[in-house]
Amino acid sequence: MNIKKRPNHRKYIQVLRQMSPEKRLIKAFELSEFAKQLFIHGLHQRFPNLQNEEFRKILLERLNKCHNRNY
Repeated sequence: MNIKKRPNHRKYIQVLRQMSPEKRLIKAFELSEFAKQLFIHGLHQRFPNLQNEEFRKILLERLNKCHNRNY
């Protein structure tokens, strides 16, 4: 049972299939960078009073937790 409607999903898949492999790779990099920036923004909102060094330490610890260690 699909609770969430996705009216544009078919169009999205068509657009992806029409893209060249190079463009899809570039788009994947863009989405990864965008997700990382959202993550950093969320951390800034959660820890607004931290100094740069402390914030960087927490950021690197959290990013390390997200790293895929299967390789």
